Amino acid sequence: MTDPIRVALVDDQALFRAGLRLLISSQPDLECVGEAGNGADGIRMVAEARPDVVLMDIRMPVMNGIEATTRIVDASIAADGGPRIIVLTTFDLDEAAARAIRGGASGFVLKDADPEFLLAAVRTVHAGASVIAAAQIIELFESFGTKRMPAAPPAAYTRLTPREQEIFALAARGLSNAEIAAAEFLSEATVKTHISRTLTKLDLRDRVQLVVYAYENSLIA
Repeated sequence: MTDPIRVALVDDQALFRAGLRLLISSQPDLECVGEAGNGADGIRMVAEARPDVVLMDIRMPVMNGIEATTRIVDASIAADGGPRIIVLTTFDLDEAAARAIRGGASGFVLKDADPEFLLAAVRTVHAGASVIAAAQIIELFESFGTKRMPAAPPAAYTRLTPREQEIFALAARGLSNAEIAAAEFLSEATVKTHISRTLTKLDLRDRVQLVVYAYENSLIA
């Protein structure tokens, strides 16, 4: 039997956390392993509980979710592993959500989203996929003036093989493994391998961060 996905909750509203905990605990493949009421406590809780996925509120006292997300991701990169983070926001196309995505979050979900959508988001990011479309990430960044670097590609990108660069471009446009496989006449397993190697070479955690990297380095329109 597969181990359940370990989920942690960071939100300053105790009643909202209680609702999330009940929702998560109602699923046989999910397990709530920790809670915190602010970002600072969230960092400590994540280090102790070692969840697979964190549901992180953005606006909290002591330390907000953006700062907490950045610190957790930085620590995870240093330790070569760590949780995926989904930020919870009140407004769609929120500047705070854009900052959290740049800080390493794997997606964002509205706090009034349908429960089934939230559960699907947890499972999706745990599997390494994206819960937000590439076009939505770009729209988010364009809306809030996220800076882009000059057109010259970074050194790490130039070290990708030609095939990896082709697959990078398709993934940055939001194509799934199946769609990339069909476009490149490859098996999905081969595409998955290329994506994994590309993420490793560019020091990226997931496909969301691949889109962020592509956008910020002017590698995508």
